[in-house]
This record gives sequence, C-alpha cells and structure tokens, in this order.
Amino acid sequence: MATRKAADHTLYHLNPKGFWKKFRDAVAVDPAISSGLPLPAVNRQPPPGSRPEKYSTPATKASDPAQNPYWKRDVRRAYPQLSVVTQSELSALLIQHSGDVVPELSAPAPHGPDAASVPAKPPQRLDLSEAIGAIGAARKAYSASSLPPTPPTPFKRWVPERAPDAPHDPNSYFPMILVK
Repeated sequence: MATRKAADHTLYHLNPKGFWKKFRDAVAVDPAISSGLPLPAVNRQPPPGSRPEKYSTPATKASDPAQNPYWKRDVRRAYPQLSVVTQSELSALLIQHSGDVVPELSAPAPHGPDAASVPAKPPQRLDLSEAIGAIGAARKAYSASSLPPTPPTPFKRWVPERAPDAPHDPNSYFPMILVK
C-alpha cells in the first residue's frame, strides 16, 4: 500500500472558487501552486475567537479612578521642585558633619530613650563664614601626604621616548626625530 509523502497544498490552504478559479487558471504561471492563505479552522487550534470566555483586564490600583488622579499621571508638569537651604542650616550641617575636628562647635543633642534625662544644650548658631573658617583652620583638607583624588582614566598616559632614527645617510642633513 503506497502512501503519499508529498504535502498537499489544497489540504490546508484556501483555493479560489467560481470566476476567480477560472481567472487564476488562465492567468497564473503555475495554477497548482498554493495560494498561501491558510484555512483558519484547520491551521490554528483552537481557532481565534472560538473561546467562550472573554478577557477582562485585571483590576489594579491604576484602574481605580479614585486612587489614580490625573495630576499624579501628568508627567509634562512634573517640574523640579525648588529646595532652599539657608546659611544657618548649612553651617549647622557643616559643623555636624565635620566630626571630631571641631569638638567645641559640634554638640549634637542626644537621641533615644535617655534623651529626656540629659538637659539639652541650645544649638549653637554660627554664620556660614565662621563655620567654614573654624573647620578649615582645624583641619587642612589636602597635604603632601593626602592628595585629592584623581579621576580615573581608561588609557595610560603617553610619555614620549626617543626611537631609533630612520635609515639615512649619516653625513646628510636629517631633521626628522622619531618618537615612540
């Protein structure tokens, strides 16, 4: 019993009918070639649109209009917010973060459960110029032993070195110097 091994193009593809079949047979170079249009009921299982249940978008916080106002979604008006630091706040931050460099200026208030038992000193207010002067006088930022950081470079710095001269007559004038 012989079985067919070749694929049948008429089995899974649409074929024209009526007038368009006669027209295709008359005009086409090879009318036996497949149209290339698959039969949707045979080619895709299950066929598209045949499922009884309908898709529903899952409910999220963004789908609730009460929790998703327009002004939170409007990125066109998300302007940068202005931040202001006064000179007294900046001097207090400088003194607080200077560490043990200026101990007489930095007196942080105690935090925690025993903070009520220790009487808190009123915070000392200094002008910004006085705070910078006190911190700068107490500690030098950089010295010969502690240099500032240098930015990393992805390449090695080129140092010119003299290369051997190109071949030339030793008695002639040759102004070229080769460097590697």
